[in-house]
Amino acid sequence: MTGADAMVKCLEAQGIGVVFGYPGVAIAPFYNSLYDSKIQSVLVRQEQNGGHAASGYARITRKPAVCIATSGPGATNLITGLATAYADSIPMVAITGQVSTELLGKDVFQEADITGACEPFVKFSYLVKNVNDIPRIFKEAFYIASTGRQGPVLIDVPIDIQKQEFDYKEPGEISIRGYKPKVQGHIVQIKKVIEAIKKAKRPLICAGGGVILGHAEHAIQEFCEKTGIPIVTTMMGVGSIAKRHPLFFGMLGVNGKPYANRAVSESDLLIIVGARVNDRAVGAPSKLEQDRLIVHIDIDTAEIGKNIGPTIPLVGDARLIFERLLEYEIDTSYDEWTDELREIKRNCVDRRTFHEGYINPCLFVEHLTDRMDENAVYVADVGQNQLWSADNYVMKKGRFLTTGGFGTMGYSIPAALGAKMAAPERQVVAVCGDGSFQMSMMELATMCQYDVKFKIIIMKNRYLGLVREYQYNNYNEHYIAVSLEDIPDLEKLSGAYGMDYFYLKDMDLMDQTIEEFLACNNSALMVCDVYKFDKVKE
Repeated sequence: MTGADAMVKCLEAQGIGVVFGYPGVAIAPFYNSLYDSKIQSVLVRQEQNGGHAASGYARITRKPAVCIATSGPGATNLITGLATAYADSIPMVAITGQVSTELLGKDVFQEADITGACEPFVKFSYLVKNVNDIPRIFKEAFYIASTGRQGPVLIDVPIDIQKQEFDYKEPGEISIRGYKPKVQGHIVQIKKVIEAIKKAKRPLICAGGGVILGHAEHAIQEFCEKTGIPIVTTMMGVGSIAKRHPLFFGMLGVNGKPYANRAVSESDLLIIVGARVNDRAVGAPSKLEQDRLIVHIDIDTAEIGKNIGPTIPLVGDARLIFERLLEYEIDTSYDEWTDELREIKRNCVDRRTFHEGYINPCLFVEHLTDRMDENAVYVADVGQNQLWSADNYVMKKGRFLTTGGFGTMGYSIPAALGAKMAAPERQVVAVCGDGSFQMSMMELATMCQYDVKFKIIIMKNRYLGLVREYQYNNYNEHYIAVSLEDIPDLEKLSGAYGMDYFYLKDMDLMDQTIEEFLACNNSALMVCDVYKFDKVKE
């Protein structure tokens, strides 16, 4: 068989049912071999969106997904999708075509050193120079993407390697020198965590995105319920526990709930799980180190101590660690501490005001997610819409997807496309601003072509809202390069792609319109009219 045939066979062996990509000459042999496969090939309208669609697919299936691009500009367009996945630890395998091996390094037409260019944004990358290596490389790539701290892996395959014939041999067991992810957690460190919890008066768990990536939601919730320890989340950790759970005290951070930040500042033991403690989550990590004990649990050794110095570091898989922690009895009550947090929460009044005659975005997100299916998937984009979404999303048993580490505008629509294809029976809603919508609105054609029906909401304020808000706060209202005006005509655009259209500006009609929007069987676009100068923070 040819190298291209082998590439397809390797994907089939990994159980891949769909790939997202954009073909070109350098990857044409692979696409030709894909023609007779049962794997569905989805043509996205821009390579970056292939990466985002694979991300959405992977986050719902919790398995590596596949995106494809050709050489040169196709591959470089994909870099932002890979960087977005890398920052959020999403398992993906990206396949790119490359010029012939004898032309490498000669700056020929559409040559790009994509393995070099992607080095900061992938867990590992391969440039295939021997066709016999394809079975081993593909098996290793999926293994690396899905183990340890998950992330994207790149396989760059020259066109002559794709065309070359060889005798396919099944790859053996994977053994990669120097790559042995620790998952169990050291028993000595686990016992230190237990002792710290027993001595604490005001312990608090902070759940990050690694909790969800590590399938640890149920174990952590069970641990909280067994011990009575309260929990907060980072933005990427939203969905680790139901919003109305009595032990949940909100999302922390610059744009989080004041009572979540108070919980952190008042705690005497902070247990950080699967979070890197970035600047948006904790403004002064050095002060946290001084005032309380810190346990940092993460599967990636490099993350522990990078931004905050833990008292007790614990490397391993969050689910396995909390299952071990559940085996211990902790005869301590934290009722007084949780009662104190509930009082703080009751006294935290949201003093933000929103312009009358328009939609209050915070109430809109709350009412929308209250009415969505229990297991629905909510995909937030980047900008004001993301912060309003994360702050007011009502988590039940569904999923909240967004890009937290890289903050990539245009993420929500292609990611929602991937999520819906991964779980056609689930309700999927993408929420974006009118700026982020215009970065990926070309994917409405992909939705239409492949009959992938989901809902899109545009929080329309006619501005790049978060940048405008920053200019308001820091540059004396010198607004430049942020006005979007009333372009395009979104009703006509939705009609062009066969979508139902809803327009919402009246708060009195909000609940009725939301119910009609969610109930319609077709793909639908709702414009939610938000006042142009409404802000995330007062």
